[in-house]
Amino acid sequence: MGDTPPGTTVDALQGLLTDWFAPWIQTLGLQVESFADGEVTLRLPQSEQLARVGGMLCGQAMMAAADTAMVLAIVTRLGSQRPMTTVQLNSSFLKPLSNQDARITARVLRAGKSLVFGEIDIAGASDGRSVCRASTTYALL
Repeated sequence: MGDTPPGTTVDALQGLLTDWFAPWIQTLGLQVESFADGEVTLRLPQSEQLARVGGMLCGQAMMAAADTAMVLAIVTRLGSQRPMTTVQLNSSFLKPLSNQDARITARVLRAGKSLVFGEIDIAGASDGRSVCRASTTYALL
C-alpha cells in the first residue's frame, strides 16, 4: 500500500461529502469516522426516513452509503483530484439492521491505471454484526 495523500484528514473527507455528492446523499447524514490508505469508515445515522416496516434500514440507503464510502476510500489512495465513476456494485444482504446506526467500511483491494476494485462491509454500529457485503469496480476518468 502507498501513503495516504497529503492533506487527507477526516474534516477534508467530510467536506467532500458536501462538495462532490448530490444533495440527497447529503441528507443521509453520513459522518466520516476514520480513514487509512485505501480505507474509509462512515457512520449512517438511524433515521425514520430511511426505515422500512419494522424500523429496518432500507437497502437503497445502504447501497448509496456504500457507493459513497468507496469513493472516499479511493480518494485516500489516489488523491482528491481524480474523477471516477461506478462501473459495478454487487451486494449481498445478510440480515436486517434495525434500531442502530450503520457503520460502512470501504476498502480498496486493487487500484490500477483505469480501474479500482473494492469491497465494503456494512455492520451495526452498536453490535458490529455484518448486515451487508458489497464488491465494487470504479473506472478512473
